Amino acid sequence: MEIFITILLWSAALMVGIMAGVYFAFSVFVMQSLDAVERSSGMIAMQSINRVIQKSLFVLIFFTSSLACLTLAILGGMAWSDAGAWQMAFGGGLYIIGMLVVTIVGNVPLNNALEGTDAHGGDAETMWRRYMSRWLPWNHVRTISSGLVDQRDCGEIEPL
Repeated sequence: MEIFITILLWSAALMVGIMAGVYFAFSVFVMQSLDAVERSSGMIAMQSINRVIQKSLFVLIFFTSSLACLTLAILGGMAWSDAGAWQMAFGGGLYIIGMLVVTIVGNVPLNNALEGTDAHGGDAETMWRRYMSRWLPWNHVRTISSGLVDQRDCGEIEPL
């Protein structure tokens, strides 16, 4: 079981780090770049990103990292008194809440609403402003949660 947990920790740390990097890029420059160009161009680009990302390696890492962190949270909770158990439980739980739940509750509904909006239509400007003002803060939560989890988990990993 110890080897399984070690492999799971290393795998989770790698995948969560990748997710943190993706979210960081969107928070720091991608969304600002899309907002800086003409509105319809930014909307069309984001609509395309949302469609392409659903068919990319991102989805596999998204769900695999979530499963790994959920498993670590459960294992940590079951062995609370063991060394490193509370860190696994805390880190796994933080990722599930701060990344997975926030994505499902915050970002995905906004992505769906954006997809249903014609970038050249009369309500496009209102939709884009709403999207930017709500999507970006949720993404900041995902970025911070993923970064904190990666730091927490990496500090507990010992080599095989």
